[in-house]
Amino acid sequence: MQHNESYNRHNKWYNTHFPSESAKTDLYKKAKATGQNNVANWLQKLFFNCLDPLLNQKGQSWLTVGDAYGFDAQYILNSGNKALATDLNTDFLNVALKEGIINACAAENAEKLLQEDNSFDFVLCKESYHHFPRPYAAMYEMIRVARSAVVVMEPQDPVIKMPLLLMLSNLFAQNGQFINKLWKNRFSFEPVGNFVYKVSEREFEKLAAGLGLPMVGFKKINPNYWFKGTESISTDQYNWPFFFIKMKKFLFDTLVKLRVMPSQVLAAVIFKQLPDEHTINLLKKSGYQLVYIPKNPYLN
Repeated sequence: MQHNESYNRHNKWYNTHFPSESAKTDLYKKAKATGQNNVANWLQKLFFNCLDPLLNQKGQSWLTVGDAYGFDAQYILNSGNKALATDLNTDFLNVALKEGIINACAAENAEKLLQEDNSFDFVLCKESYHHFPRPYAAMYEMIRVARSAVVVMEPQDPVIKMPLLLMLSNLFAQNGQFINKLWKNRFSFEPVGNFVYKVSEREFEKLAAGLGLPMVGFKKINPNYWFKGTESISTDQYNWPFFFIKMKKFLFDTLVKLRVMPSQVLAAVIFKQLPDEHTINLLKKSGYQLVYIPKNPYLN
């Protein structure tokens, strides 16, 4: 089937680009050598900061899904929590294990996780959900495995947040060629074979309501300024390339606050249990919008 071919291509991708163990090791050595004060790390921190309110209680267990290099698990481990890094292919993760980036890893297909029900406090899927051929199958699996919540960070579907685009889409629904020209990434596919699945707040609200879950949280971020060479650009305040990146981000952030544009990325937390008041306050303070899902009046 088509989704199996896509998974097979993803499975081979890393070894195609980094064929030997030494090539994989060099990537980690380069990451360590460049240090933390570069634009690539600064952009990644925009993602990782979304986790901070949930990392306030030390010693909790996390499962990272689609964590190809182990960097997601590394951030969690550095916060004093536990993490099992997983990916479809563990060749890179085994090198990360040797390099001390992570302390545990496993091969996992997101659509059929091998973990027991409620076996981790949290499940994190960062920048991988849009690669999955059947993302909803993966979502149900992640919810099954989590005790407290599932965290997903993915590109946001613009149409729901852009009334003009939605209106034009409705007006020209019968003229598929025209709307496809207007909305060029309506159907985006990646070379490894997957459709680029973008997410929306509304779909996670519906998911939670359908499963009887109590709350979802959303944080909007704009971290899509990576390009080849960002690892060598310093975040020193007098660095002009970094200054221009910050200015572009400031402009986009302003447009998002004014609701002129949707954010580039949506961080969504789907809660299986209501967090405590301290965590709720941390979430709000860090910029999360919390949506309480009403109970189904027809079920106990």
